Amino acid sequence: MNIPATINTTSILLYALLSTIYKSAQVLHALPASGPPVRSNSSDSNSLPDVDVIVPCFNEKPDTLRACLASISTQEYAGSFKVHVVDDGSANRDALRKVYREYEHDPRFNFVLLPRNVGKRKAQIAAIRSSSAELILNVDSDTTLAPDVVKKLVLTMSDTAIGAAMGQLTASNRSATWLTRLIDMEYWLACNEERAAQARFGAVMCCCGPCAIYRRSALLLLLNQYETQMFRGKRSDFGEDRHLTILMLAAGYRTEYVPDAIAATVVPDKLWPYLRQQLRWARSTYRDTLLALRLLPRLDRYLTLDVIGQNVGSFLLAVSMLAGFLQIVLTASAPWQACFLIASMTMIRCSVAAVRSRELRFLGFSAHTFINLLFLLPVKAYALCTLSNSNWLSRGSAADDCGEHVDPPGHAATTDAATSTGTDAQCDRQCKARHSERPTQCSPQ
Repeated sequence: MNIPATINTTSILLYALLSTIYKSAQVLHALPASGPPVRSNSSDSNSLPDVDVIVPCFNEKPDTLRACLASISTQEYAGSFKVHVVDDGSANRDALRKVYREYEHDPRFNFVLLPRNVGKRKAQIAAIRSSSAELILNVDSDTTLAPDVVKKLVLTMSDTAIGAAMGQLTASNRSATWLTRLIDMEYWLACNEERAAQARFGAVMCCCGPCAIYRRSALLLLLNQYETQMFRGKRSDFGEDRHLTILMLAAGYRTEYVPDAIAATVVPDKLWPYLRQQLRWARSTYRDTLLALRLLPRLDRYLTLDVIGQNVGSFLLAVSMLAGFLQIVLTASAPWQACFLIASMTMIRCSVAAVRSRELRFLGFSAHTFINLLFLLPVKAYALCTLSNSNWLSRGSAADDCGEHVDPPGHAATTDAATSTGTDAQCDRQCKARHSERPTQCSPQ
């Protein structure tokens, strides 16, 4: 009896069955809902809600940040909005100040210079507590917005039952490498299949950090829980977007996806940074899936299928891969049935995506299957075994590097981007010493 072959066959057949049911339901629920388009109740700019745009920035490339702020400053929004750029102790602050100076005469822009790196989450909270608008839009410093993003997200938030909403993400550097092309397609599928299907039931499970809008009244209720997230006695320093979304759902708010609010973000262009990013995301997903399980009984049954499909499906595929490897080693025979099933399912999924998107390039997404099998499955397994590890890997834990306390907004150095205090200069030297060996480009969250 060939035990590895039996395990391989059983697990891959179960995976194929589960994946077929899950992906079919996902595509059906992701189809655009019928009915007239939602229109604004008022075009009067005085009746539009104020918006605070928060841009956390750490060691960003000046040209990348410049593009981000330019896309925000040219938003076609008739209401009032302010932009709070929070420099989270960047080691390259001198270079970034040149960008800040370009907006020093724009009254909509406010720059907060934190004296040391405290992490994206605390940088966000510092700005939230010092701002006052009804709606808060988070934009990553490596993200550029289409001109109508604020307008479309605000329109969605006109329903007071909605606590958060996200736009559609694309890769701004899509044409850079073969990997960025695959990631761009991966983002399309994640947004227009996974998030779109979840949004059918008002329960997007992760409003992605590069472009997500929140209702202030809901945020204030959840801010302490958000700030003090712990896992096995350790402070969590990443996965803030997924955790905040789960908190919104737990508080009874709906979370939505707005497909025509387009935000382009920089994605990793090399395999190793991509795998580091995926490791952080996998740990965050597993941690918050445990929190989300208690929500499932009061959400639509599809959301239960969604959680099972993503987590059990990966487990079955990993078991099949391991058993197939053992089969090759022990019996010198290849698991051709598993290979055929995986190849068939890959081509069907890519073909469906090509038809839905009306872009033949999605047929090339089949190459991502090799990355998934050879790299992402081991990364997910490692993430599951190291859930307590909160290291960023790309820059280290902010809490570990710079202390766990973030100064209140009143103690942060708020500047017009033209001046610098002695404290700032001293902090810059300290940050440079601590972060000189770290990459200067942040991975997207």
